[in-house]
Amino acid sequence: MKDSAKQTWKNILDVIQGRINAQSFNTWFSSSQGVELKDDVLLVEFPNSFFIDWIEEHYYSILEEAVEQVNDNKLRLAFKAVKQQGNRPRKKKKRLILSHNETKLQDRYTFESFVVGGNNEFAHAAALAVAEAPGEAYNPLFLYGGVGLGKTHLMQAIGNFAHRQYKHLNVLYTQAENIMTELIEAIQKNQQMAFKRKYRTKDILLIDDIQFLYGKERLQEEVFHTFNYLYGQGKQVIITSDRPPKDILTLEERLTSRFQGGLVVDLQPPDLETRIAILRKKAEAENVVIPPNVAYYIASRVKSNIRELEGCLIRLLALSSLSGQSVSEQLAEQVLRDLLGSTHRITKQMILKNVIDEFGFSEAELKGKKRTQKLALARQTSMYLIRSMLNLSLAEIGEFFGGKDHSTVIHAIDKVENLRKSDVEYYQKIQRITNRING
Repeated sequence: MKDSAKQTWKNILDVIQGRINAQSFNTWFSSSQGVELKDDVLLVEFPNSFFIDWIEEHYYSILEEAVEQVNDNKLRLAFKAVKQQGNRPRKKKKRLILSHNETKLQDRYTFESFVVGGNNEFAHAAALAVAEAPGEAYNPLFLYGGVGLGKTHLMQAIGNFAHRQYKHLNVLYTQAENIMTELIEAIQKNQQMAFKRKYRTKDILLIDDIQFLYGKERLQEEVFHTFNYLYGQGKQVIITSDRPPKDILTLEERLTSRFQGGLVVDLQPPDLETRIAILRKKAEAENVVIPPNVAYYIASRVKSNIRELEGCLIRLLALSSLSGQSVSEQLAEQVLRDLLGSTHRITKQMILKNVIDEFGFSEAELKGKKRTQKLALARQTSMYLIRSMLNLSLAEIGEFFGGKDHSTVIHAIDKVENLRKSDVEYYQKIQRITNRING
């Protein structure tokens, strides 16, 4: 079955290679190999556990799609690390990455692995209360905050806790975008009732990235009725978004009202002490001790995004393991340069200058009130990049652009996000600007 395992994994890798850039593929996937195929479980080996962590964090959805394309979603994946110790490889315990369980939850998201700090302690307490008493404490629970601040972690921790404690409960995690895809398919196949049953038979429904409802009236209609039904039955609903309900433009007033009817909690970027604690916890989970000066070096440079923070550590540990170099500030500096583009400090003014260079307008025009189509797009692009690269508040961004209202900033972000997906030329323009900013 080894040849079969090798070929099956190669087929999956062929799909993945077409979805990500060559450097990422060569770094994280080229050293892997399929070693066993048994009972619909494909066992794949990687050089060490840091590779598995990184892939699970950054390529989970791509893996799911690739497996489905190759094997019609019947295959399960297990990853195993082979760590070199001297001349003798030591095989580590395998971890099931894709199990296709009905909850769609990932086991690694637990309350135990969540680092609590001043930026998230209220959100953590609320999430734990909901997990211990689903449908009774806060319903719905609406978690919002910037990218990589732990919303998905907390949401799935609720689901995993409840799934372990109350095995009779029917739990489902999904992304709003997936609901849209399933709704379209249900309409095409005339299977709307099956679609409704799937979501209305849950005891705990977790919907990630609800801002995807923006501008989608039919989807909003379905979510509204599903929410009403579950709420009426005393079932628990947990929702995440990158902004509070009132700031999701085009969201129907009745949905906004429902979402705000429970508890709305925000997660803020972690402070320095919390960032260091996150790094130590992650290193501890990998049975590695990270020197205090290295933890401080990384934490003082990656400030707003926990996902990026952990990504830097995983890459550092992977590089250290493969190269035989000790974990040091010098190695951390190399990793940060490779991962973030450079260690120079990115500012609002730097982003604005690069947008100006690309679009050809002046700073006064971008911050002014004039609204030609091309000028408006340049301004919206600047707002989007400042939000995504610096994670500043909507109010701060609006103030930087001459006192623009926060709803103007929200509209700009949504427009750019949609345009990036639909316009290849514009996507390339964004990439050029981002590459220049990162050095």
